Amino acid sequence: MKTVTVLIADDEARIRGLLSQFFQKKLGYKVVEAEDGEEALEIFLSGKPKINLVILDVMMPKLSGWQVLEKIKESSNVPVVMLTAKAEEESQLKGFKLGADDYVTKPFSPNVLLARCEKLIQKEKEEKVLEFGIIKIDTLARTVLINGEEVQLTPKEYELLIYFIENKGIALSRQQILNSVWNYDYYGDLRTVDTHVKQLRNKIKDASVYITTVRGFGYKLDPRFENAN
Repeated sequence: MKTVTVLIADDEARIRGLLSQFFQKKLGYKVVEAEDGEEALEIFLSGKPKINLVILDVMMPKLSGWQVLEKIKESSNVPVVMLTAKAEEESQLKGFKLGADDYVTKPFSPNVLLARCEKLIQKEKEEKVLEFGIIKIDTLARTVLINGEEVQLTPKEYELLIYFIENKGIALSRQQILNSVWNYDYYGDLRTVDTHVKQLRNKIKDASVYITTVRGFGYKLDPRFENAN
């Protein structure tokens, strides 16, 4: 990743201006601004410029931050930070459920926000290849290969597969998986995990044998099957 471009979507011009100055002067990032959700989504989906980080206000005209977040995460793993005046736990959990990478409430410290965003960007820059049996994941390119052939996963399926590989051999409860992959202490429906594991198994085909069910508990990436194919 060369120059980092940040999309800041907020209907308050003062907030956009303040954050733009901080990102440009302190981190040297390029900044693109949007004053409503519809404009933010259009900019992101156009791919011009390529956006590396999104700062989304929740309460915006035309499309809410939640709607924009959901659309972005349907096709991209780009880091998204929700910026809102709502501090209720329910709102934060909703953001994490939809795929938000972080959540900052107003009023906020611009320096703290920048530090958190820089950490997310640094994580994106780390080139890392994960391998397990016939599975190969390039986390920088965000590609998943099964027996050398690329498979398309949703952002959550992708995160779930990485979580399994990083914790291979460990029996993971459904609640652990939910909290880790869906972020923080999200107390959602545990069937969400089962649904995503089923979808993941279907997509990785021959490698599905690696993911074993721990009856009455959860799932495990079983090292015994690593050389089964």
